[in-house]
Amino acid sequence: MLELKNIKKNFGEKKVLKGINLSVKEGDIIGIIGTSGCGKSTLLRCINLLEKPTSGEVIFKGDNLVDNKDLEIIRRKIGMVFQQFNLFENMTVLENITLAPTLLKIMSKEEAEKRAKNLLKKIGLEDKAKNYPDELSGGQKQRVAIVRSLIMNCEIMLFDEPTSALDPEMIGEVTSLMRQLAKEGMTMIIVSHEMKFIKNFCTKVCFMNNGVIEEEGTPTEIFENPQGEKLKLFLSKINNV
Repeated sequence: MLELKNIKKNFGEKKVLKGINLSVKEGDIIGIIGTSGCGKSTLLRCINLLEKPTSGEVIFKGDNLVDNKDLEIIRRKIGMVFQQFNLFENMTVLENITLAPTLLKIMSKEEAEKRAKNLLKKIGLEDKAKNYPDELSGGQKQRVAIVRSLIMNCEIMLFDEPTSALDPEMIGEVTSLMRQLAKEGMTMIIVSHEMKFIKNFCTKVCFMNNGVIEEEGTPTEIFENPQGEKLKLFLSKINNV
C-alpha cells in the first residue's frame, strides 16, 4: 500500500533523515518510537509531503508521491492528526470538520454537514457541533481533529504524538477512538511516547535513532527481545512498558 524508499531529508546542513525504508500493508498499525530529535515527526511529514524529501521515493499504491504535483489529492488519501489539534478557533466544530471537503468541492455543504454529524454521533460528540474549540476539553478537540481527517475518506492516518498534549484522564478518549478505527481496518502510522499503547496496539514497531530505522519488528520482538544496544538503552529508560 505504502513504501518508503531511501527517504532522506536535510534542513540546510542538518541531515535529519538519512535513508528511511519502510513497507506498510493495508490494515497495518505501525508505531514509530525513539528519542526526541531522531526524526520521527519529520518522517510523518515527509509521507504526506508537508515536508518534501530531499531525496527518495514515497510510493503509494504504485505512484511516487514525490513527483505528484497535486498535493491536495495526496492529503485527501493520507490524513494527519497533530499533537496540538490545529483547529480553527473562530469556527465551530461543524465548520472545522466541513471546511476542507466543501472548499475542495469533494462534497456539497449539505453532504459534508450530514457526514460530519454522523461522524460526531459515532464518537459521542453530536451535541458539540455548534461549540467552538475553546469550549472543548483536550480529548474532545483531538477527537474532532481525527474526525476532520476521516471526513475526507482517507486511506491512511498519520498520528504525530496524538495524546502528548492531553491530561492523563483524556488520553483514553482518543486511544479508544483509535482502537475503533483499527477494528474498521484503518491503516495507521503513529509516532508516540506512550510505550504501553504502542506495545498493546500496534502490529509493527519501528525504532528510530539518529535519522534511520535501526530496528523493526512485532511489539513482542521490539519490547521483549531488543537486539541493538541503542534500543536496549532506550527501553531501559522507560518505566512500565
